[in-house]
Amino acid sequence: MDSDGDRVEELSHAGLRHEALVGGPSGGEPVVLLHGFPQDATAWRALAPLLHDAGLRTLAPHQRGYGPGSAPTSVSAYRLDSLVGDVLAWLDAQGWARAHVVGHDWGGAVAWALGAWHPGRVITLTVLSTPHPAALRWAVRHGDQARRSWYVAGFQVPRVPELVMARALRRGELRRTGLPADDAVRYAARLGSAARLRGPVNWYRAAARGGSRSVGTVAVPTAYLWGARDPFLGRAAAERTAHHVVGDYRFTELGAGHWLPETRAREVAATILGRVGTPGH
Repeated sequence: MDSDGDRVEELSHAGLRHEALVGGPSGGEPVVLLHGFPQDATAWRALAPLLHDAGLRTLAPHQRGYGPGSAPTSVSAYRLDSLVGDVLAWLDAQGWARAHVVGHDWGGAVAWALGAWHPGRVITLTVLSTPHPAALRWAVRHGDQARRSWYVAGFQVPRVPELVMARALRRGELRRTGLPADDAVRYAARLGSAARLRGPVNWYRAAARGGSRSVGTVAVPTAYLWGARDPFLGRAAAERTAHHVVGDYRFTELGAGHWLPETRAREVAATILGRVGTPGH
């Protein structure tokens, strides 16, 4: 994204300093891009220029825990309500009353919560890979999601997950799940040590401990894209997500894996732009 003319901007909130990539025409409709684990803001480097060419303005932050200035040590600092609070603060800092919100993986979980809790701040919602949290919980009990999510339990152990995941990133093991090699190298450069992974892994620990309110029904115009070959998030939760959206809802199944921002940028851009052009969005 840097090579396409985006600039790095610092966003300060609650004593944390987040770096974000900002690009596109200054007067364009705003789009917030929320990455997942173990990515960073550059996950959107193939997508953002497509949105810029269409006249949209993008803000892609390195989320809480993914930078040295934004990584509190306590697990409770990574509860979902705090992560949503970050996004609201970023919107305020940009002077945006509302924005189109796009999230992938953990960024998708934040996007679902933002759409449910603060619909007045969301123009449209586009979620990649991640089902609605209630649908995910249902699938753990009724489908094969518990098997797919085995690693979440492993992440609750102190210190060890960071060591194991850092080694896996440095070895490029995520390429086995379909992540392109250049993206794997770039993410490892940011998160390839146990110390740098503490914040990102704490997202999983905070979710397991609870404390945030439940994510309810979403009424804003919503698009959900899911890859049928996703090794982490299965069909049961993907199809169940429709039960939790009462607004205009579009579900798209792609013949793809988990890493949709990196591998299916054109399809994602077309979906976002299709919603932007919908009357009354």
